[in-house]
Formats: sequence, structure tokens, C-alpha cells
Amino acid sequence: MLDRVKIEVKAGDGGGGAISFRREKFVPFGGPNGGDGGGGGDVVITADPSVDSLRLLGRRRSYRAADGMSGKGKGKHGKKGENLILTVPVGTVVSHKTQIGSDALIADLKQPSQQVVVAKGGKGGLGNTHFASSTNQAPRIAQDGESGEENSIILEMRLIADVGIIGYPNVGKSTLLAAASAAKPKIASYPFTTREPILGVAEVGQRSFVLAEIPGLIDGAHLGRGLGHDFLHHVLRTKILIHLVDGSSLSPAEDMIRVNAELSLFDSALARKPQLVVVNKIDLPEVQARLAEIEGVFSGAGITAHFISAVTEEGVSELMAEAMKLLSQVTAEAEAGERIPQKVFRPQPRGIAPKVRKEGSTFIIVAPEVERIVARTDVTSPEVRWQLKRQLTRLGVSKALEKAGIKPGDRVRCGNLEWDW
Repeated sequence: MLDRVKIEVKAGDGGGGAISFRREKFVPFGGPNGGDGGGGGDVVITADPSVDSLRLLGRRRSYRAADGMSGKGKGKHGKKGENLILTVPVGTVVSHKTQIGSDALIADLKQPSQQVVVAKGGKGGLGNTHFASSTNQAPRIAQDGESGEENSIILEMRLIADVGIIGYPNVGKSTLLAAASAAKPKIASYPFTTREPILGVAEVGQRSFVLAEIPGLIDGAHLGRGLGHDFLHHVLRTKILIHLVDGSSLSPAEDMIRVNAELSLFDSALARKPQLVVVNKIDLPEVQARLAEIEGVFSGAGITAHFISAVTEEGVSELMAEAMKLLSQVTAEAEAGERIPQKVFRPQPRGIAPKVRKEGSTFIIVAPEVERIVARTDVTSPEVRWQLKRQLTRLGVSKALEKAGIKPGDRVRCGNLEWDW
């Protein structure tokens, strides 16, 4: 099972605005009619119940949405780029790497059809119709489209199960899952027969819950030893745990303590999950002879142990009933503790104010809106340069340059364009 992939996503770039004028014969009123560019497509991740693995997404390193089309004359706007929809299994956690090396959660896709935009497409550029005014009736400037967002995304699949079965390898987890549900996991007498988590549905009367077998943990699993490290994150979503220990072990209680230590070292939240401690293999004569001793050790530690035989199914139905009881209690407590978050309105700034910095003898203008005009405009014409200067004044760039101490004759740079002030 491929349950963790890292991909690069790039949203589509916006299309450029058009510079165009009406030139029809016998039309009394001409003027600019350049259309706007279309917005770039978004990269969207959606949870799909029909998808059971991240295998297909792992075949490629990068994904890109479609770019927006450029505007045209006669007021024709460019077509918006198609969104790129990436489907993932229900229960996938979407995050991205931060500079400090930890994962920053973007979304937890727990519900079918739930989706999140991980890279937003760039806005389309404005056509020259938006730059017309009473004193500039023939604008020959337009905007280029914005670049689409880029992100490094980590997709991590986590099984959605109510109850997780954990324990050392070869303690009988697969046998218990087969006895409690209709699942048919691989069962053998050697460790690590289970290579990936397996789900089953256990029925208790008219009710049921999802049971997940987590591959065997060993000492050092949180450091990547064995198979446990690859699948411990699946336990995070479970509500309660069935901690299965081998009754024929030299010290079942010590085995339980070691596994819990691995859970705590991987994530402290795992150690706080409610557990049902279950001693398996009571059908063996050597375990029968030690039942009182094993029960006394657990009782001395304040733990109520349940005794079963997954092979003969002795005590399995009683264990499932106890699991359902604990699960109902934990679910009720969680629902009672949930609070409806208040919606807070946080207005976003209308635009980024232009900034000016000085590098040597050159003043650098940092203003995305102006840079997009420069990138789309041919400034060889004196008329165009005059129009561009008007836009610098309108957007507050000229004032920012004067505040920075610019003088006539100083060099100014904006994007790829450099000129004398």
C-alpha cells in the first residue's frame, strides 16, 4: 500500500489582457475594446470513495493546471483555465512542508466529496479598456496575467476506523480480526504476515463498528524499525484500541508496556487513547496454567485484562461487546465536548501597497500590479511611456519614489524595465 506521497503542484497562470481598438467603418464612437485574460485553473484535491490508494498519484512528481487564455479584441475575454482535480482516498491528510521542517496541515479529508484547493490559479490580466479615462482615451497598456501558486504537497492516507488492534508481531491480531468480522487477512505462524493495515466490520447486535488491524510493532518502531513506523499514523484516527498481548509470552504485562512506549514516542496522543487490554491464546495449556498469575499482574497495575482465544473464538463476542460499549462512551464524550466555532470575519487587504528599495544608485519598484503592466506593454513609444507614468502616479508609485529620495536622472527599475526618472 502506498499511503504517503509528496508531489509538486502548480496552478495555471492567468492570461494576459489585450490591447485593441475599434476600427469599424462608419462607427461614430471608437475606443479601446481589449478583453481581459482568463484566470488560471486551480489544483483541487478531492476525497473519492472509489479510490483506495495513493498509488496513481505517486507515479508522477509534479502536476499542473491549465493556464488561462489571453483576451482578444472586440471585448472578448479569455477562457478560464481548467481546474486540475486530483482524487485521493477518503481519510487523506493534506499538508505541506514548512521551512522549519514540520508538516503544516492544509486539510483532513474525512468525508466523501470533501475537497480543498492546494494551489490557486492566477488572475487574468486587465485589457486596455480598464485604463481609459477622460484624459487618456486611447490607452495602449494592458496587464499580464498573474502567475499561479506553486506548492509542495504531502498526501498521507490514514484509515478511518473506530477501533484499532495493536500489539507485537504474531500475537494473533489477524486471527482476532477474522474471528470478529468477515475480513480474511493472511494468517501464518511467523511474524509480519500482515504487510499493510486491514479493515473489517464487527457486528454487535444491531450495531457495528469498523475494526482495523495494524501491522506488528517492535521495539524501536518509532525510529523506523520493522513495519510499525509505516503504519502507526493509521492508529491516530481510531477512537479506541484493542491491545492484544500473547498469553504464552514470558511477561505479557511487559510486552504491553513496551508497545505503549512506542506509541507514546511516535505521538503522545496515541498513548492517551482508551485501550482494552486483551490476553490471547488461552486455549494453550501453558497459558491456562498461568491465567491466575497473569490476571494478578495486570490487576496489581490497575488494569482489567480480558482473556480470549482468537483461534477457538472463546471470549471474542464478549470482547466485541465491551469494545462497542467503550466506543459508545468515548463517542458520546467527544460529541459533548465539541463546540461550534464562531465564524470570524477577517477582511483581506484590497491590494499590496507599492514598495521602493534602493540598490546602489538604482531605485527598485516592488509593485505586482505595475510589473504586470510593464510585462505586457511595449514602452518604445513616447505615448506609451506617458501613459505608464500616469499609472505610476495613480497607483502611488511616484509618491513612494519621492519619499525614497529619488531625483531627476536617477535610474528606476520595475520588473524587466529600467529607465531614467
